[in-house]
Amino acid sequence: MENRRIIIVGAGFSGLLACKYAVEKGFHPVVFEAQDSVGGIWNHTIESTRLQNVKEGFQFSDFPWPPSVQDVLPRNTQVLQYVQSYAQHLGLMRYIKFNSTVIGIDYNGVSIEEMQTWDLWSGTGKPFGSKGKWTIKVQHIDQGSLIKEYEAEFVILCIGRFSGLPNIPEFAQDHGPEIFGGKVLHAMEYSAMDNASAAEFIKGKRIAIVGSMKSAVDLAAECADANELLLHKPGEGFLHSALAFLLSPLRWGIEKLVESDLRWKLPLKKHRMIPKHGFLQAISTCGIFSLPENFYDKVEKGSIVLKNSEVIGFCKEGLMIDGEAQPVKADIVLLATGYKGDEKLRNMFTSSVFQNYMTGKPNSVISLYRQIVHPRIPQLAIIGYAQSHNNLYTLEMKCRWLANILDETFQLPSIKEMEKDVVEWEVYLKRYGGKYYRSSCVAGVHTWYNDQLCRDIGWNPRRKKGFILDLIQAYGPSDYKEPI
Repeated sequence: MENRRIIIVGAGFSGLLACKYAVEKGFHPVVFEAQDSVGGIWNHTIESTRLQNVKEGFQFSDFPWPPSVQDVLPRNTQVLQYVQSYAQHLGLMRYIKFNSTVIGIDYNGVSIEEMQTWDLWSGTGKPFGSKGKWTIKVQHIDQGSLIKEYEAEFVILCIGRFSGLPNIPEFAQDHGPEIFGGKVLHAMEYSAMDNASAAEFIKGKRIAIVGSMKSAVDLAAECADANELLLHKPGEGFLHSALAFLLSPLRWGIEKLVESDLRWKLPLKKHRMIPKHGFLQAISTCGIFSLPENFYDKVEKGSIVLKNSEVIGFCKEGLMIDGEAQPVKADIVLLATGYKGDEKLRNMFTSSVFQNYMTGKPNSVISLYRQIVHPRIPQLAIIGYAQSHNNLYTLEMKCRWLANILDETFQLPSIKEMEKDVVEWEVYLKRYGGKYYRSSCVAGVHTWYNDQLCRDIGWNPRRKKGFILDLIQAYGPSDYKEPI
């Protein structure tokens, strides 16, 4: 469509869904993907990684898992094949330019001073029609790293939070990786290896892992036969396979019941792994995940050793642990310390003003209305930044919502109203998320969040056939397949 050009950055789950729903509305988007295939982070996961959800709760509304996938929690290769099949089935591949890395976007045609006078998003409250356009700078790896510039009226960022820019901890002076006699890698570098190379890299080695979340325990499971050591920092993970939790007036009692059950089933106390925060906070910040199979059996056998430490430093032989006189000897140290998702998002923008909008204040969240649109950044949407345990059909609802914005089925509230809504959302995140509120996790209010999106686009948020079913039956992908 003339003057209604859309560019999507990223061809993972979010990017493919954004593309699909834009195409359904009659647009012809261009998708730039840095890798040579669809699937995003699933192109670089270690062999032991599995889906965090049962597959029935993590599937496209119009594309079920094939019968050949029998695993309740599909393996990484099965997930990748599933998303690739989806892109092929819906004919989305023709919209994607692979090996094309977006290195910056800039909004031109309207001054910052004029934008600051707007009462409505993009000046008119509409996605198109403004004087402004986006310039997208792209590096094409398969063309000798040639850099080209493209223009679009609307940009959709689907770049994810857990890739691209690793978080490397700061260590005390003279206790950093430079004094270590072995090798130090971030989990991102290790995950980028093919399975054979990774197996050879750790074979017969003493492995130390710094971290406590999902990537750390997956690495621990994979390295267990190589005399692996997992270093767990307290308060950052509550390890169990339960992923569903309903917020209610009885939440405190339910929380304590679940915590008691976990302590009974898992030897958390024995290994000093009971976190300082509660189960409710873990759910509210997406800090809960499935353990690899037989994880604590390997701990009990000694092939995985858990260490709980606030302070870690390097020495020539390995790592120094707070409170222990002798170093933990290692040949390889893997840093499973996460990613700088906020900084990665910020770096997409050329404008320092837009960068500051993305960074937000040190004690606040990024101001995204409905976790999709920044009230003061015109003609742009972000899909996949907010976290959720059942994230696929929530991503799909976000993309439906955005598609209805793009074809002007409904209009956004004023900038002030959207900013007020963002503040209310921040109050919730800080109340239940504590110091981890910046994760912008919607897991604790998952159905409520989808309800807001449904109301905005004119759908009935009550998705079940009958009041009783709506009360007792969990919502899933099939409930959001068609309007009601």
